[in-house]
Amino acid sequence: MKTTKIRLTSIEAVRDFVEVVRQFDGDIDLSSGRYVVDAKSIMGIFSLDLMNPITLTAHSTDENCEKLMESVKAYIAE
Repeated sequence: MKTTKIRLTSIEAVRDFVEVVRQFDGDIDLSSGRYVVDAKSIMGIFSLDLMNPITLTAHSTDENCEKLMESVKAYIAE
């Protein structure tokens, strides 16, 4: 399992992010406050507060998590 903060600032960013995470097996969640949604769901992502960074949690093997983090590095909030 791996966790990081990401920022999705536009509709295009959400669409591109979903296309990237759909390529990976395993559960990938996004959470904001007490709400948790599937990161592969565009509608779910838009139900979150995107004004602030949101938490990405990948539930997969360490190797798969590392590949995912590399693929979404453009969205990681630092």
